[in-house]
Amino acid sequence: MTAPRRVLVIGSGPIVIGQAAEFDYAGVQACLALRGEGVETVLVNSNPATVMTDPDVGGTVVIGPLTVEHLTAVIEEHRPDALLPTLGGQTGLNLAVALDDAGVLERSGVRVLGTPLAAVRAAEDRGGFRALVTGIGEPVPESAVVETVEDGLRFVEHLGGPVVVRPAFTLGGGGGGFAATLAEARERIAHGLKASPIGQVLVERSLLGWYEIEFEVLRDAADTTIAICGMENLDPMGVHTGDSIVVAPIQTLPDPVVQRLRRCALKIVRVLRLEGGCNVQLAVRPDGDDYRVIEVNPRVSRSSALASKATGYPIARVAALVALGKRLDELPNPATGIGSAAFEPAVDYVVVKLPRWPFDKFPAADRSLGIQMKATGEAMAIDREFGPALLKAIRSVEPRGRGWLWEDPAWGLSHRAQEDLDAFLAPSDTRLWRMVALLRHGWADASALSSITGIAPWFTERLAELVETERGLVGRPLLDAKRAGFGDATVAEIAGVPPVAIRRARVRAGIAPAYRRVDTCAGEFPAETPYFYSSYADEEVAPLANGRSVIVVGSGPIRIGQGIEFDYCSVRAAWAIRAMGLDAVVINNNPETVSTDYDACSRLYFEPLDIESVLDVIDHERALTGEPPHVVLTFGGQTAIDLAKELAYADVPIAGLTAEAIELTEDRERFAGLLDELGIAGPRGQLAATPEELRAAIAEIGLPVIVRPSWVIGGRGIAVLRSDADVASLLATEIGWPLRVDEMVEGIELDVDAICDGVDWCVPGILEQLDAPGVHSGDSVAVLPPQRLSRHVQERAAAVAGRIALALGLRGILNVQMIVSGERVTVIEANPRASRTVPIVAKALGRDVVAAAVRCALGASLAEVGWQPGLAPDAALVAVKAPVGSLWRLPGVDAGLGPEMRSTGEVLGLAPSYPEASALALAAAAAHAPAAESG
Repeated sequence: MTAPRRVLVIGSGPIVIGQAAEFDYAGVQACLALRGEGVETVLVNSNPATVMTDPDVGGTVVIGPLTVEHLTAVIEEHRPDALLPTLGGQTGLNLAVALDDAGVLERSGVRVLGTPLAAVRAAEDRGGFRALVTGIGEPVPESAVVETVEDGLRFVEHLGGPVVVRPAFTLGGGGGGFAATLAEARERIAHGLKASPIGQVLVERSLLGWYEIEFEVLRDAADTTIAICGMENLDPMGVHTGDSIVVAPIQTLPDPVVQRLRRCALKIVRVLRLEGGCNVQLAVRPDGDDYRVIEVNPRVSRSSALASKATGYPIARVAALVALGKRLDELPNPATGIGSAAFEPAVDYVVVKLPRWPFDKFPAADRSLGIQMKATGEAMAIDREFGPALLKAIRSVEPRGRGWLWEDPAWGLSHRAQEDLDAFLAPSDTRLWRMVALLRHGWADASALSSITGIAPWFTERLAELVETERGLVGRPLLDAKRAGFGDATVAEIAGVPPVAIRRARVRAGIAPAYRRVDTCAGEFPAETPYFYSSYADEEVAPLANGRSVIVVGSGPIRIGQGIEFDYCSVRAAWAIRAMGLDAVVINNNPETVSTDYDACSRLYFEPLDIESVLDVIDHERALTGEPPHVVLTFGGQTAIDLAKELAYADVPIAGLTAEAIELTEDRERFAGLLDELGIAGPRGQLAATPEELRAAIAEIGLPVIVRPSWVIGGRGIAVLRSDADVASLLATEIGWPLRVDEMVEGIELDVDAICDGVDWCVPGILEQLDAPGVHSGDSVAVLPPQRLSRHVQERAAAVAGRIALALGLRGILNVQMIVSGERVTVIEANPRASRTVPIVAKALGRDVVAAAVRCALGASLAEVGWQPGLAPDAALVAVKAPVGSLWRLPGVDAGLGPEMRSTGEVLGLAPSYPEASALALAAAAAHAPAAESG
């Protein structure tokens, strides 16, 4: 095959439920691999918060709508001779098929690399896939492909049992679901037909209760086909794999059954003639004697990212090279550098993935789980056994009070009748904790839990073992608790002492975790992958260190209000640190992201982002390099910032700012006092610690008011109160007292990002929010540079941000939100960290804002990093950001706009004028609206 000269890569667009950061990870790996082979890349994406949309990664980058019309224009302008369609999720795959159907690819001489579109159609078309699989003698559930509700209902009547409806060419199970009655089937089929872009659904016999298994498979043009990873869903069939706890390697099935399933997966991929990476999903009867093929994703996916991080095998990178015609046996082993890539990884540990749901923001949402995905993100944990890995995963999803010991008083366990257990243990985001609570209180044993939930007995037995260990922790050696996987905070809660007391006891006794390498070969061959996990069960595998390290604390699982933009910042920070000749160390636990690619840093630690694990890594790095590492918190969102006080207490040097500076900005009352000291206008307001004080403050200030708790991100807990009814509604909820009660300030809201070196400051850009104050900036359309403010007013706003940065003694980056009315500038809040606006400013200016900020944080001056003091000149292009939501996947959620953020992602329009940029942004957002996905 002749190598292509220029390849078009289609991104996946904004973050939505079912399609998140995993495609930025895949796109970055693929673009760097292609460019490493001397191939030019033309990357099209609408999401500005991605690493892939930086030109040093994506090559020629076009930020714009992911539509057939726009892609056609890009092809005509940039003349690529090839297209790689399998890296942009369902969005990229559907667009590639649409471009082919429209004749654009043939007319423009663009060939498809890797998996042919005929194979994509065969895998995505429910009827064609069923015929292909049965044609090679593999079993599928009894099913029918239908294009009308009436045909679907006739088949349901023929089956006489529950069915599942699966729309063709949709994302994250969108439009699908189970139906137990004809009425439910009518509704599901009608909804599924609307959701499918080709108006087709598969109605199949329900396999509820069967175990769900996935294989990630790679195949090259020479028909070398390997299974990278087998993964097992803890939740049986009926829960979307994105909402399920996932375990690797497969734990509960005997090896002959696993090998039978593996051979089936390889056989299907071969007959489809897929070239690259794909995901095969199978259902297994609990006795292991029978199985069914469910579906194949003929592209890299969320599971591909998880499998890559679980094994250390870079699936997307290798898949991109396979698409160029490379054979697996001629590519080097990516972990060891010796041997070939045509090998199946071996692991000597257990990986557990836990979903991160948005129900903490939306308590009124329907929390039940089914085949339509609801999670916004996920966390992954690694340890030598399932129990410790599960406990570490629970810590990694940042439960905010929902640790291993959590129980909801509303469950009423003390008076729950046995006959209620079926409903009590129905699939939901709390089912894991419900099972643990039943075991803890003796209301059910492992066998009963498996009988009710369909979860394999092996898993419920492990949960029972953890509960039994928990019961006996008091009085046992601390090392036993750590080897069992219990975190310091859990041990402290059980023992009735502060968590710091447990850490001190550990330090005195010399109890610390060892760090093991993820190397794809279970330690059988020498490897130098700088990828580590902690364990109390094994000896150390010492990593190599080249000099003093700087630790970048990541942002953990994606959630509304803290998304992919912080991963962008973490990656750019790590790259800047390495460019300074220092070791860039990343701590994170999100398997979807670029920051958890071990190639992105000098050393990667896959760990919970709590004070225990972060301090353990810091101690380990200190011992490794002989010097205390600097710790960078400003690019990991609120997750990282929340660690500042405890890190300062432990005498850890925080790069660029102090815990006191963080406290000043995060504590609403103290920040108001700082503004008074500086003579900077803030909203009129006061603190309220009780309902009575809240009412008194409102009486003095007058409605409407806005109430804000401290230490939050994404507007969590912030509310606008316009009437007495609003006040009553607020007081009926759980409130994080105290609250700052402020007057509602009218005007134009701004996001101002400042970089400070301790002496001078600069403002790279100001975003003007087009929605009125009271709508969270993440949910507002925004424009850079401001269109309704004079340059003079913008400079005044920039100067206010600079004064705050200097007053805080800050080095690095600061985000200030303010409202301008006429000539008056009123400051609302300041965040001593990067904000979601940073990637937008960087894309608009074409400059690396993060590198400048991290270098200043580590001691450089603005002059040394190439920035002039003051407000930067306007960019040549106008940038318009538009939010994109996916709350239609969460029944019961009020999608109305307010001070608490609701959007999951964003798109960008870049053009010489505001009208042009606005039109592009709105077109990009429309391409990902529910109606667009539902056809």
